[in-house]
Amino acid sequence: MVNKFLYPAGGAETYLFQLGKYWEEQGNEVEYFGMEHPDNKVGNRWNLYTRSMDFHRKGIFANVTNPFRIVYSREAKKKMGKILECFRPHVIHIHNFNYQLTPSVLLAVEAYRKRTGRKVRVVYTAHDSQLVCPNHYMYRPKGNQVCDACLHGSFFQCAQGRCIHGSFLRSLLGSLEAVYWNWRKVYKSLDVIICPSLFMKRQLDTNPDFAGKTVRLCNFVEPVKEAEKKKGSYVLYFGRYSEEKGIRTLLQVCRELPQIPFVFAGGGPLEALTEGIPNVKNMGFLSQEQLDPVIRGARFSICPSECNENCPFSIIESMMHKTPVLGSDRGGIPELIETGHTGWLFSAGEKEKLKDSIVRIWNSEEPERFEEACGRKSFDSLETYAKKLLQWYRPR
Repeated sequence: MVNKFLYPAGGAETYLFQLGKYWEEQGNEVEYFGMEHPDNKVGNRWNLYTRSMDFHRKGIFANVTNPFRIVYSREAKKKMGKILECFRPHVIHIHNFNYQLTPSVLLAVEAYRKRTGRKVRVVYTAHDSQLVCPNHYMYRPKGNQVCDACLHGSFFQCAQGRCIHGSFLRSLLGSLEAVYWNWRKVYKSLDVIICPSLFMKRQLDTNPDFAGKTVRLCNFVEPVKEAEKKKGSYVLYFGRYSEEKGIRTLLQVCRELPQIPFVFAGGGPLEALTEGIPNVKNMGFLSQEQLDPVIRGARFSICPSECNENCPFSIIESMMHKTPVLGSDRGGIPELIETGHTGWLFSAGEKEKLKDSIVRIWNSEEPERFEEACGRKSFDSLETYAKKLLQWYRPR
């Protein structure tokens, strides 16, 4: 398992940890490669990791010392090669690797294949649109606009739009990284690309190197134990507190609806904005055991993303707890919500439409009526998902 973060950082890590644990329970050997970090929950027997790098750091020193590591990492290639020699895996399952690990890890895979003649399978799960969009959100922070310019033109559109953290230098590096590795055709090393949504599959299929390798396989979720759903008296948001997730817009709406209580669970760069709003309770990061009853007790949850989402775990988990979802109309979100049955859609980034939707739903009986439809919504369990994944793990 290859992922830049080996500690809980988001949905990709949830997927990584649960899938890796399942394979171990089935009697397989699993090793992990990523960055060193004091909070790492998984690792490898040889203590081979790359140095930690935080691309969000501020200051000229951070910008100047990391450029070459962001595009190409000799360290990642070397250490990945060592793990392959020591472990000799049958399957390499790759997750998020750009910038911190870089596609240099795929050069190590190719070298290993040629040197040993082993037909090791390389499976990549597209947790985001990084392979076709340097900032991986298909979103321009300036103006909060979705963007597909890099799909149909040059990757330097990213630099022009300052798409990565609003920084020209970082966006230029992102553009250079994308141009360089696409020129190297390094992604041809991937045998199959797992796309959690049809939306993601369509975006990746615009690249001829990926078309024909993509497979749509919706994210898994573990069935929840039957528990009485107590009618809640709050609206829930859980996930990352960041600009592209629509948090700023949602909190503006919260301020204008003092009569409606909101609960937030999670964390991120905009967490400070949750303070000082009387009707907003910020519970911070919760473990799954702590989070489950909070989801179950909400009248409905909100997924207000202003970027093109892939397959949000927050929507799937809400429905597993019979909690309907108000979601934006971006990316793969509409694939998960049946309007008028399991939830509602609104125009992403439009504050007044979000506000009107919340008020209308809060004052209606629809959340209670939609509970049973949410409960009937079917998603693969981890076991079912893993069995499907096996067909792509096995040599062809």
